[in-house]
Amino acid sequence: MATMTMDHTTFKGIQAVTMENDSIRTVILPSYGGKMVSFFDKEADYEWLFQTDREELEIPPYGADFSAFDSSGFDEMFPGIDQGPHPNDWNEIPDHGEVWALPWDYEFDGELLTLSVDSPVFPYRLTKWMQLKEGELKISYQAENKGDKDFPFIWTPHALLNYNGETRIQLPEGMDEVMNVESGTEHLGDWGDTHNYPLTHSNKTGKQVDLSKLEPNEDGTVEKFYFTTSMTEGWCSVVQSDIQRTLTYEFPKDKVPYLGIWKTEGGYRGEYNFALEPCTGVYDDVYLAEKIGRSSSIPAQGVYQWSLKMKVGGETCPI
Repeated sequence: MATMTMDHTTFKGIQAVTMENDSIRTVILPSYGGKMVSFFDKEADYEWLFQTDREELEIPPYGADFSAFDSSGFDEMFPGIDQGPHPNDWNEIPDHGEVWALPWDYEFDGELLTLSVDSPVFPYRLTKWMQLKEGELKISYQAENKGDKDFPFIWTPHALLNYNGETRIQLPEGMDEVMNVESGTEHLGDWGDTHNYPLTHSNKTGKQVDLSKLEPNEDGTVEKFYFTTSMTEGWCSVVQSDIQRTLTYEFPKDKVPYLGIWKTEGGYRGEYNFALEPCTGVYDDVYLAEKIGRSSSIPAQGVYQWSLKMKVGGETCPI
């Protein structure tokens, strides 16, 4: 096992924790939602996570508008993504969930960095354990329900990634249909429109579009779509051909059964990034997901556990 070190430092004016071994360096901001702002592949000399040009960051207050704050890195989305009511009690879930705008407690014990946060509104505690290994970051999660009713939720890693013309998405066999969840998009049309994946046709131009690739920077579009079926296998990958490297997410498909993809090709805040978002529920809205039976739920007085591995390696997918 590669030896991991942890140091306290600052990142753009905020106290940070750096975890590092021979192959990977990560930077985490416990006071800023447990955000991971850097996932650096030392062998390839490559930063996978999107960075903004802000010189200093501002910690968001609870319930903040996500679009008004820094969009770099990996934010935890929990217990939902869209702002709206929770199906149990109609209490409002803030924009992009609660935990990205809450300070997390943390401690380092040997090889593990432990971060945890309690909701000020809902009866849950979310904990994650982060461990670096050779070519891999493993994040183990536990959501604890302190209430007497099952607690529906959506979790996803909102990890915005860099891209260029050599970036492509690689998925398991059988992932062949998606549903658009953005309104009035240039290529994919309206919310609820379905398309074949990866090859479909643009609603605007009628030309063939490969959804597994990223458009040139001048394209100026934004897209968000979900696959209409659950994952056939528990992985998804980004292949970066120019550096002959692959970033692969691995997760238990019984606990994290769905996949969304977000692409910002100049159409949102003028930024260029994308995200693979394995998730525990679909279409961003917990209320909707629970009603159609496509959310996950923490048992009353119980826990829900899952994991995410972020693995870097050669260009060929390791699965």
